[in-house]
Amino acid sequence: MLIHDRPTGARIQFMATCLCDAFFPQVARAAVEVLEHAGCEVHFPEDQTCCGQPAFNSGDWESSRAVVRHCCHVFQGEDPVVSPSGSCADMLLHGAPLEFEKQADEAAVQQLGHRTWELADYLVHARGMTRWPGRFPHRVVFHQSCHSRGTRSGEAARQLLESIDGLELVALEDREQCCGFGGAFSVSFPNISTGMGQLKLEHVMQTQADVLVSADMGCLMHLGGLIQKEQRGPRTLHLAEVLAAALTSSAA
Repeated sequence: MLIHDRPTGARIQFMATCLCDAFFPQVARAAVEVLEHAGCEVHFPEDQTCCGQPAFNSGDWESSRAVVRHCCHVFQGEDPVVSPSGSCADMLLHGAPLEFEKQADEAAVQQLGHRTWELADYLVHARGMTRWPGRFPHRVVFHQSCHSRGTRSGEAARQLLESIDGLELVALEDREQCCGFGGAFSVSFPNISTGMGQLKLEHVMQTQADVLVSADMGCLMHLGGLIQKEQRGPRTLHLAEVLAAALTSSAA
């Protein structure tokens, strides 16, 4: 399990991610609401773009390094950087340092990586939010993304979900199985990607859950697209949306 000593301050910089910007603005709003409930002073650097992962995964490390350098510039300082994406957080903590070996700005990349947290990991292990208030009366199945394996993010997400009043978290068969998205993989190998997603969806359907939750929007976009196309399956929500919905119920 990959655990690092990282700053845990209440003043944070929020990394919204490309998927929030293009497809999931509601996840960014929910994540900010959740962080503010946890006592955080949330700052949003407006010049932020991407974590560099698409180019990194495609082998274009030169382009990826340019994007990561921009990240280092935008997210300067010592405050924690929190993202509602295990994939983006993992890229900055583990992926980016690989492409900057023996590079002049390797130290800045390492420093940014060690300040970067996925949302659930930050809430539980930095802010000590072992229980979450409110109510969410639904049968929920949780899908952990491949990029969050080997980290404490999946464990943290499950801990938060299990603590919510009325929420029934059900077990998922072959929960380590990939959903088939894989970023550029789904574009390069659409038939394989779709087949993997359909298999994952079959396992989800077996749980009879009415909500499919994940902490990564790429997975939600892929599985949600299959659910919409095949007109079957539960609704999809990001973890931040569930936490925000529970807060709303407690305020009612």
